[in-house]
Amino acid sequence: MFQPGARPRDLVGRSRETRVLECFVREAGVSGGALVLSGEAGVGKTALLERAADLARASGTTVLRVTGAEFEAEVGFAGLNQALFPLLDDFSGLGEEHAGALRVALGFEAGSTPGRHLLYDAVTLLLRKVAARTPLLLIVDDVPWLDRASAGVLSVVARRLGGSRAGLLAAFRTGSAGSFAVSGLPELVVRTLDDEAASRLLAERFPGLDPRIRELVLTNAQGNPLVLLELPVALRESPSGPVRSVPQALPSSQRLQGLFEARVAALPVATRALLLTAALAGTGAVRVLRDATGADDRLDDLAPAEQDQLVAVDAASHEVTFRHPLIRSAVVAGSTSAERRRVHRALAEVFHDDIERRAWHLGKATVAPDEEVAELLQAAARRVTGRGDYQAAISLLRRAAGLSTTAKARSRRLAEAAFIGAEGAADTTSTRELLQGVRQTDEQASASLHYASAAALQILDSGGHVDTAHRLLVGALASWPSGEDTEDTALVDAFGTLALVCLLGGRAAPWGAFRAAVDRLRPGIPETTDLAVGLFAADPVRTGVALLPVLEARLATVRHEPDPAVVQDVAAGAIYTDRLAEVREPLWRIVRRGRAGGPGRRRIVALMDLCFAGFVRGEWTESGDLAAEGLAVCEDVGGRFFGFYFRYHQALLAAVQGRFETSRALAEQMIGWAGPRGVGMAQTYARHALVLAHTGQGDFEAAYHRATDISPAGTLASHVPHSLWVAMDLVEAAVRTDRRAEAERHVQALREAGVAALSPRLAMLEAACAAVVADDDARERFAYALGLSRGGEWPFDIARVRLLYGERLRRVRAKTEARTQLGLALAAFRKLGAAPWAARAERELKAAGQAVRTSRHARGVAALTPLELEIARLAASGMTNKEIAARLFVSPRTVSTHLYQIFPKLGISKRAALRNALGGDAS
Repeated sequence: MFQPGARPRDLVGRSRETRVLECFVREAGVSGGALVLSGEAGVGKTALLERAADLARASGTTVLRVTGAEFEAEVGFAGLNQALFPLLDDFSGLGEEHAGALRVALGFEAGSTPGRHLLYDAVTLLLRKVAARTPLLLIVDDVPWLDRASAGVLSVVARRLGGSRAGLLAAFRTGSAGSFAVSGLPELVVRTLDDEAASRLLAERFPGLDPRIRELVLTNAQGNPLVLLELPVALRESPSGPVRSVPQALPSSQRLQGLFEARVAALPVATRALLLTAALAGTGAVRVLRDATGADDRLDDLAPAEQDQLVAVDAASHEVTFRHPLIRSAVVAGSTSAERRRVHRALAEVFHDDIERRAWHLGKATVAPDEEVAELLQAAARRVTGRGDYQAAISLLRRAAGLSTTAKARSRRLAEAAFIGAEGAADTTSTRELLQGVRQTDEQASASLHYASAAALQILDSGGHVDTAHRLLVGALASWPSGEDTEDTALVDAFGTLALVCLLGGRAAPWGAFRAAVDRLRPGIPETTDLAVGLFAADPVRTGVALLPVLEARLATVRHEPDPAVVQDVAAGAIYTDRLAEVREPLWRIVRRGRAGGPGRRRIVALMDLCFAGFVRGEWTESGDLAAEGLAVCEDVGGRFFGFYFRYHQALLAAVQGRFETSRALAEQMIGWAGPRGVGMAQTYARHALVLAHTGQGDFEAAYHRATDISPAGTLASHVPHSLWVAMDLVEAAVRTDRRAEAERHVQALREAGVAALSPRLAMLEAACAAVVADDDARERFAYALGLSRGGEWPFDIARVRLLYGERLRRVRAKTEARTQLGLALAAFRKLGAAPWAARAERELKAAGQAVRTSRHARGVAALTPLELEIARLAASGMTNKEIAARLFVSPRTVSTHLYQIFPKLGISKRAALRNALGGDAS
């Protein structure tokens, strides 16, 4: 057997890559940053990482290492545990909130699962804090095999290290970065060696190689360094030459796998057993190997593998590391199923106090149905779900179902997996398959609450009727044996799903069954669920005021709330009370988490809430960008049903900006889609956009009819909370179409309902409605309404009240005062871009005797929204639509749509003209 010589100081043929790494390590030690390496299997990424580690240590930098393990990819935060364990003593310096989040997430102590964003902050703060003392480099090898949770955290943290003295260096096989989001990070592509470098490497490492073997190796290796180093060891000579060769067409990873399997098979049995333990443990800690094998002296059996350079044993760190990830795979591939089960059982004992690792290993070790193991897997899945790693939770529940001892238990676990997939907007095909598995397992599947909840969401996503989903859920709740137990997670999930279905129905009838089911609960539905239902989903006009003290208490703590479900319940309660500004930061945490691979449904709802907040507060550019992002997410994550949320906001913005045809087209599309599905909420939203479009055009007859479609004049429709948002439109349209009695009845209905108590904005709008129908005291009422405004918090609504006030003042010939109000209104409308209302204010000012300088529509770069400007800059830099979409977390279709809108604003017709059109804004 040929043995390679000692590893040279410099890597042959890698001078370019080494220079890049030297520069990165030097700069990261001063100003932080991240770099990812990509390339085919065996191309030398690991060797380059080792070189970077040597360079870093030589400069006094602390080096942390993480290696993804194929056989531990389902264990939540396994990689992060590996990375941060050496820094455990530094946790206490972070403050209790961040330190506690790390200890709980990594399994060092029990507690409620921390929010993903809190964890991002904690890991970032830890690395930056440690690096402030000594420069730090975190090296992540074999990224595709990192568990999803760790990959998600580390890919976010990688983007936050700028300005620190901490760097992150990661490597992945080309085209398979797994859950680690590499888009937008600086990338070093590691290619195969050229012919000269390949020959030189072979000559240096195997100087006495037979020429026939040398030619065979060079032909088969095709410049792949690891193949160049392994083939001479694997090939044997006989009197007639090499016994075998390796087909040139075989992919490198398969070639290497075969070579390593042969070398592993030649090792002693005891050595292979230790290697298998190290491979399946996901960690090479000597302590783990010792505890799993039960004998100190057995570690000596690693010597043959170490001598054959398959593994390395680091005496300082007490770690056993595989020379290449494919060696780990080869060890597992060469073992028997009985051997693997035996090792998994031993490792389950080693990780006895770590519920997720123990459950995972027992799941792999167990063949026959075992209810105890199944329960453990189910408990682990629920912990993983709390962290938002839905795919890992589904995998654990599938295994739990497979080990269940009864058909009922198997059905229940498959149903829970299906619900997690459906609620999290995971792969819809997988959810359908799980539901089918439930039906095949248990004829009584429809009585399962998780089955009913998942099936209801599938009905919505597949275009079914809301009432069908409602009947399914109501029937399941009625027959559920523990229908009063709020500790039953399936029951709580079913109530949440039923509330969503009732909300989508957009009318009073579905809520009767919900209330009847709630009355059975002891002590009742969770407080935040009650808040969301009472102040948003059901009938805030009649139930909202009583819940305001609860909302106040929750708003005081929501900024630091780790549970996204609680954040979104509080945000729902804040919509019609106009308090969303106080939930803005936690909502943005959910969006950022979703962009980094978190739950799609959570991201969709958070984007919707932020769109609501942006429209009311006049932040229309951001609202439009978020609506575009929301539509892209709905397309990408399988949540197309909820796209109407964002079409509604696009229709609203088009209406107030004077793009009436666009607004009407979107609204009619929503109504046509919603009608056959019974989605009354979408129809109400569409009619709201139509009300604004008709009002903007001055068609008050049509505006009146659309407003009264939402809520008849003289009443606030039951369980249609948007009746609050069209009240002033209805009153104004009624007065302008000679329906004064109807307008007065509606003002009376607003007063009797006490809507002014829900929010200062609604109080202002109610007072303005009263002023519109008033006679002698209209001026006092308008002044009172404007006195309720809070600065510029609701600029469009305030400007509309000023416009109505100015119109009234002009008609009573108080022209000086009229010009003041109309001038303020005009300035606000122009700033917002509310062209139809600005034009109306201009006409009124002219009638009041004031000359008005007509505004010109902005053109050029000034006309672009922030998102459009960013897209234009990236396109001008040469990036494709797909690359831009990945950078900005939107779909390529969204990028194309924005470019279609950007070109005419810049006065160009082709992409090549972007750089000149942007001028100094191109960089």
